[in-house]
Amino acid sequence: QVQLVESGGGVVQAGGSLRLSCAASGLTLRTNGMGWFRQAPGKERDFVAGIRWSGGSTYYADSAKGRFTISRDNARTTVYLQMNSLQPEDTAVYYCAAGRGLYTTATGYDYWGQGTQVTVSS
Repeated sequence: QVQLVESGGGVVQAGGSLRLSCAASGLTLRTNGMGWFRQAPGKERDFVAGIRWSGGSTYYADSAKGRFTISRDNARTTVYLQMNSLQPEDTAVYYCAAGRGLYTTATGYDYWGQGTQVTVSS
């Protein structure tokens, strides 16, 4: 019943920007944490940014701090990831996740979207 649907991925040149969206449905009050993760082939799925529906507290990985911004809409149905100053090393499949709290590891989240591909060319 829980669904997370990512959109907004694509191909962008280095230095460019993309905004990812995660449309969430079927979540309960127990699910207060939302996160963005990314994974390249053969690599571990790494935390990028997280936010709480209630209160809006945010947390960023060092690689994202200063370049990426996570946010949520007023209706609490969509989470965004604004990515600026993109570099080739940002190339990965980006996943939206939902869990009980804000965690920096994949095991802290219960639900996942299908992912959206982000490719940054040099």
